Amino acid sequence: MNDSLAQIAARLQGYDPRALPVATAQAFIAALVPVVAQAEALPVRDALGRVLAADLISPIDVPAHHNAAMDGYALRGSELLADQPTRLQVIGGALAGRAFDAAVPPGRAVRITTGAVVPEGLDTVVPQEFTVPDADGWVQIPAGAVRRGDHYRRAGEDLARGAPALRAGRLLRPADLGLIASLGVPAVTVRRRLRVAFFSTGDELRSLGEPLDAGCVYDSNRYTVWGMLQRLGVEAIDLGVVRDRPDELAAAFRAAAAAADAVITSGGVSVGEADHTKQVMAALGDVLFWTIAMRPGRPMAIGRIGLPAGAAGSSERPPAILFGLPGNPVAVMVTFYAFVRDALLRMSGATPAPLPLLRAASREPLRKRPGRTEYQRGIVERDGEGRWWVRSTGAQGSGVLRSMSEANGMIVLPHAQGDVAAGDEVEVLPFEGLI
Repeated sequence: MNDSLAQIAARLQGYDPRALPVATAQAFIAALVPVVAQAEALPVRDALGRVLAADLISPIDVPAHHNAAMDGYALRGSELLADQPTRLQVIGGALAGRAFDAAVPPGRAVRITTGAVVPEGLDTVVPQEFTVPDADGWVQIPAGAVRRGDHYRRAGEDLARGAPALRAGRLLRPADLGLIASLGVPAVTVRRRLRVAFFSTGDELRSLGEPLDAGCVYDSNRYTVWGMLQRLGVEAIDLGVVRDRPDELAAAFRAAAAAADAVITSGGVSVGEADHTKQVMAALGDVLFWTIAMRPGRPMAIGRIGLPAGAAGSSERPPAILFGLPGNPVAVMVTFYAFVRDALLRMSGATPAPLPLLRAASREPLRKRPGRTEYQRGIVERDGEGRWWVRSTGAQGSGVLRSMSEANGMIVLPHAQGDVAAGDEVEVLPFEGLI
């Protein structure tokens, strides 16, 4: 996409960078981010968590043959009697992987196991437990035990030859690997793994192992960002802590743009910040600075940054997408899940599904001002009657990372929502599988 950020913003109704609703910001980002073009072929076992680059077309019928869905007897459904037991002579057996290859005359049945090929001319399987053994190799089927076509799986019933088995954009899961293998496909074409560079900014930050000087804090944001990126299967590039000096910041942004498709920073994007991060961002690319109608996480930068003209590789690769997140630890995590996660999935070529929301009753009143989306840390529990309840973790300051660790979900209070009374239902974003 070659549109400028201003052109993208002009297509959004009610766009106001000083008071941007969460949904509008999400729509802007969805329109901004490109998809990685490169693809590679990988063996099935190496494709877990990767994004399918093209539709996977089934080379075979699944199942490949008409087969039995139950252990029992294969027969002709037209020979079942409606008002009395049906008596058939059993002339042989079919096992999974070992077909019964003789012709089956009328009035005969074949003993069969689950998955075995149903002999030609037969179209019904009666489960063994419904039958009554008779003398001299005969079997009786009570009237009404089965109907014609029961427990009979047709060739191609699950998936026909030439039909799409998996669509492009699929983030491959363990079940998908099994499906691919069931088709006899040894390798699949997937998108190149997205590269994401990240760093923290601020003179007060110290990395682990460094002495903690007066007024300084250990940098936690790089560790939460790294952890969240691991869930997405991207290639994460940690560029460390960058001091609040224009030359160091510019060098870090250039290194990030050279190494990655997307760049995530934390800190330096708030109004009135006394550092140089915003100025360097603006000088190196097309960047917008937002005040989002949300809590926590109001300040955010979004844009494109690229290599300087004439730099090696500057003409061959598109600019990197920049996500400038706030510096407070909880705000970093909230803005990542509100905006960055889906954007990175789209850039990877995936089709992100909306995160699942659980309905739960609040155990306490919650204060909420209409006109902004709030994400409150909560603890979700289920009572003895099966109803879900949620309670706040307490103090909701955006620097209280402990509360994020204690929580097992976020209470999502939408833009127009007001105060919540005890017992009212709210939406909760569960952390299980996400964080």
